[in-house]
Amino acid sequence: MLEGLIMDKVPRAILPVILTLVLLVTGCSAGPEPPDGESPTAPAGGTQVGNQVGNLAPDFQLQNLDGQTVSLGNLRGKPVLINFWATWCSPCVFEMPYIQEIYEEWSDEGLVVLAINIGGTSSQVKEFLQSHNLSFTVLLDTKQDVARRYNIQYIPTTFFIDKEGIIQAVKVGAFPNKEAIEGELNKIMP
Repeated sequence: MLEGLIMDKVPRAILPVILTLVLLVTGCSAGPEPPDGESPTAPAGGTQVGNQVGNLAPDFQLQNLDGQTVSLGNLRGKPVLINFWATWCSPCVFEMPYIQEIYEEWSDEGLVVLAINIGGTSSQVKEFLQSHNLSFTVLLDTKQDVARRYNIQYIPTTFFIDKEGIIQAVKVGAFPNKEAIEGELNKIMP
């Protein structure tokens, strides 16, 4: 009888741990799929534009929290880490301290960190950043237009873009530590 009680309790105790691990590995759903016919096109140089490794990263213009427009195209010549996230996404929140560490340690080496918030308002995101002591650049994709262009299905999703604007790595799901992010940075840092 005691053995039956222990077996009943163990799965219930493990369930939250398993659920947390699944969320960290898979991420949160980012919303609906992009509409049909919205596939990337090839520009004049023959380089494919799209959200896959080896392709030219789709250009975009988004507002930062100060209302200034940031364009990916204007960052050509610099390596860029783009992280799609939301304030309500637990795996996103989990990896934010690691992204902050990367920002602090690698921005002097030329790395640009852009965290693209999906669907949040400026006030929600500002409050989130203050409460978590985060200072990297956050862009607002309130209508999820850029997320659709990048075909974001789950968040967090992180893109590593080299100085020529080519996607060198894509990670879906949260990074477990700073070292995992640095392992991917080696693909884009000179």
